[in-house]
Amino acid sequence: MIGLGLIGGSVLRALAAAGHRVLGYDADPATRATARTASAKVQEDHRWQVTASIGDTVRAADLVVIAVPLPAVGAVLDEINGHTGLVTDVTSVKGPIRNNVTARFVGGHPMAGRERSGFAASDGTLFDGCAWALCLEQETALDDWLTVAALVTGLGARVVPTTADEHDRAVAAVSHVPHLVASALAGVAGRDKLALTLGAGSFRDGTRVAATRAALVAAMCGGNAAAVRDALDALLTELTEARRLLDDDDPISALPGWLDEGGATRRAWPTRAGEPQAMAAEPDALRELGRAGGWVTAVAADRGSVTVVRPAAGQAGSGGRPRAE
Repeated sequence: MIGLGLIGGSVLRALAAAGHRVLGYDADPATRATARTASAKVQEDHRWQVTASIGDTVRAADLVVIAVPLPAVGAVLDEINGHTGLVTDVTSVKGPIRNNVTARFVGGHPMAGRERSGFAASDGTLFDGCAWALCLEQETALDDWLTVAALVTGLGARVVPTTADEHDRAVAAVSHVPHLVASALAGVAGRDKLALTLGAGSFRDGTRVAATRAALVAAMCGGNAAAVRDALDALLTELTEARRLLDDDDPISALPGWLDEGGATRRAWPTRAGEPQAMAAEPDALRELGRAGGWVTAVAADRGSVTVVRPAAGQAGSGGRPRAE
């Protein structure tokens, strides 16, 4: 495990609790010390080791997990160059890494997090029930993908097969742009002391991720700039339409039609699961499963099949609201 922040530290804890032998490293000496101290406080068979260098961490590793911010990934990849084992990551943008990695690689991204960061915020149960994207590219060895999928489902997560491009487009809408919106909303409200005093549930829920460290948000949004621009443009189009409706002679009557689609989507989320089914472990079928909103919950011991879940009937996405001419 390279990188012991919130996500890396949580993966470290979860793997150790699941019985795996885990080595961890962080570039910050204070973080390494904190992680060593924390290991001594858990039961003996759930402990991990903290190493003094990246080389010590990867030398005998069957799987290397990169859990550093996107700007630091290149340096880590350079340092582990020549490692013959499998490599995965937990970075929130996949395209830039796919384009630069040369190792046996399966790109990953657990959709779990908190507004707090650092090892002190890590939690081995963070991934229980979470969606964990795993990239299955044309060049990805299926056996490598299944190895990581088996490990991740063993931590209680739901593996969503995808590709780097499809992942980056999707998370721009559901993760990256919401960070920008939360920051903008908090900034506007922060200029009005009365507004902050009156703020309640809507403000709390709409701005929670604005408390995330600015450098982390900048790395995820800037590293996924093309997809974030597209998603932000789509949002601005929607807000512009809402602004236009507020100029209507009767905005109270005009707005419900605009609000309906978003309301229906939110009421139907999280997606209701259908019944688990067995499916052959074939790359094209796995990618189609992810595109349809499905996920993998287990990998068969012989790697020939996986247990999958698809959205329950009636959970298909909306085609979008009609546009005013």
